[in-house]
This record gives sequence, C-alpha cells and structure tokens, in this order.
Amino acid sequence: MAADLEVPTWVEVEADPAHVRREREKARQLRSSAWWRRRVQRGVCAYCGGAFGARELTMDHVVPVARGGRSAKGNVVASCKPCNARKKLLTPAEQLLLARQAAGRASEHEGE
Repeated sequence: MAADLEVPTWVEVEADPAHVRREREKARQLRSSAWWRRRVQRGVCAYCGGAFGARELTMDHVVPVARGGRSAKGNVVASCKPCNARKKLLTPAEQLLLARQAAGRASEHEGE
C-alpha cells in the first residue's frame, strides 16, 4: 500500500462522542483479554504480514470507531504502528481503492 494515502474528501467522519467513549472503554477491556494477548503474541501485522514483537503491535479497528465501528473481536486486528498510522480513518476497502487509484496515476506518468 502506498505510504502517502490521504483521507479523501468523500470519507465522511461524524463521530458520536458517546459512541467513541464507550468503544474506547471496550477496547481497553479487550486489550487485557487472553484473546488479545494471543493475537499480539503471534507477532504478525494483519495488514502487511510483517513479523513484529508484541510491543510493536497496536490494536486497530478495521471499521474505525469514529465511523461507527465497534471494539469487538470481529472488528479489531493486530497492526504494526506504521500500518495503523497509514490506515487512518479508512476501511480496508477504501485503502485498496485509493492504492489502485494511486497506482493508476503512477503508471500514467510512466508513459510521459
């Protein structure tokens, strides 16, 4: 994935402060669970597949909390810090779309 993906203007973020507060608390509880500890002990980033130490992995919400996502096992993955920072408020589908658009622009410039 491209390192310079910006959140496009068509991504709408209208976070409900009460939802964000509730989900952050749930995330704190989930982080202390045996399930989460097993995830980070595997040492694999869900996005790049790289190998990392448990302390180098963060909890990422696949559907961001600010966009209505939940702090639940089906919506959180272990992610390296660079991938988590790069993902920002995007869903994986949006990341793929933007990466393809960026690749298309790059190939257009190669022909010049």
